[in-house]
Amino acid sequence: MSTAIENLLDILDLEPLERNLFRGRSPQVGWQRVFGGQVIGQALVAATRTVEDDRSVHSLHGYFMRPGDPSVPIIYEVDRIREGKSFLTRRVVAIQHGHAIFSMSASFQRHEEGLDHQAEMPDVPDPDTLIPEDQLKEMVLASAPEPVRAYWQRERPIELRPVSLKHYVSREPLEPVQQIWFRATGPVPDEPAIQKCVLAYASDMTLLDTSLFAHGRSIFDRDLQVASLDHAMWFHRPARMDEWLLYTQDSPNASGSRGFNRGSIFTRDGRLVASTTQEGLIRLRPDKLKND
Repeated sequence: MSTAIENLLDILDLEPLERNLFRGRSPQVGWQRVFGGQVIGQALVAATRTVEDDRSVHSLHGYFMRPGDPSVPIIYEVDRIREGKSFLTRRVVAIQHGHAIFSMSASFQRHEEGLDHQAEMPDVPDPDTLIPEDQLKEMVLASAPEPVRAYWQRERPIELRPVSLKHYVSREPLEPVQQIWFRATGPVPDEPAIQKCVLAYASDMTLLDTSLFAHGRSIFDRDLQVASLDHAMWFHRPARMDEWLLYTQDSPNASGSRGFNRGSIFTRDGRLVASTTQEGLIRLRPDKLKND
């Protein structure tokens, strides 16, 4: 097992402080702010620990309010809003330095059988035919600026294999669509709740980038201020994080200094396991180039 996935599972194992109160920490890897997927995953862990085992999360809706500080712990406070016969609702607030940095509502349901249909998975190359991440890193790092090199050189708990590499090597405007295979870099416990929390963590990766493709831009551009504003996720079917999953993404709109993105996550055999949406801040900051 890679050290990165061990560290991820460790930081998702929140410390209980009191009923409905938990403490999480961040990996000390030199990041200036906490990765949004980490806060989503930890908040979902906190909510899940207040729910009986016969219920599982089917949706979450979160808002990012302030950048997270990786140098200090994050306190997660859970409000048990609703206790129903079939559905439970939890509200989680993540707190640092006396202020909320993230809030999330999550709904849990007892398993039920019912009508069943899904969208078809796009026809894309199998992950085994694509460039491994270590080779992708070599290609990207060859001519990348320092922030990009620092991002890619860190060991990460999730391996990515993009179907297309155009946006890595070109700055021409592209269709705001991407497909990425991903999986954990080591085994994840068989517990369905943990699998969903790791999936929630991974769902924040690459999604906001999609809205930049149409403009030939990158989240690393110095004249852009880019940050996630909100994140929503629906869990449809079980999935294993240590097996390949396909993340299909598109961005139907960018306006008002915000980019809107949608995602669908499929297993290798074509089962739709989750859907996501996210809006992110994409603010032009030409003054930053003048000050450099």
